[in-house]
Amino acid sequence: MAEAIFAGGCFWCTEAVFKQLAGVQSVESGYIGGHVVDPSYKEVCGGCTGHAEAIRISFDPDVIGYGDLLDIFFATHDPTQLNRQGNDIGTQYRSAVFPMDDAQRAEAEAAIARAQADWPAPIVTTLEDPATWYPAEDYHQEYWDGEGQRNPYCLAVIPPKLAKLKKGFAHKLAQ
Repeated sequence: MAEAIFAGGCFWCTEAVFKQLAGVQSVESGYIGGHVVDPSYKEVCGGCTGHAEAIRISFDPDVIGYGDLLDIFFATHDPTQLNRQGNDIGTQYRSAVFPMDDAQRAEAEAAIARAQADWPAPIVTTLEDPATWYPAEDYHQEYWDGEGQRNPYCLAVIPPKLAKLKKGFAHKLAQ
């Protein structure tokens, strides 16, 4: 099993995408990249902790590669928006990859170069150093599968992401 950590705006929205993929064993929402120990959702949303809302993906690299996950990441959020995704504004919603090692860092650099060909504006996704992972509160986990499908924000943001996933990566979806 391997892990990947991506920040692409609201973790509810990115979690919903990656849970659809073959080879993904789990997706956990959480916080990474800040200076406060064990931050709360309220603190992170306040924008003063330095953390990003992120997801930690456990995956089987024999089924889906890290490069595939990166390509899906870049295709299902806007990596050209600095410190925002849509109406979510602040560094907590930044586009970032947290490589676990030098090999992941090299793959992330290559994925940025591949993705840049698909975007008219410069990609601003950062590659950040390893940092302490803090799982988000329980009510944030598997949000789309529960509360999210009744949440107007999620209903506006997640279905278009899932449509992009199905259109561009149908061969990577779990059956």
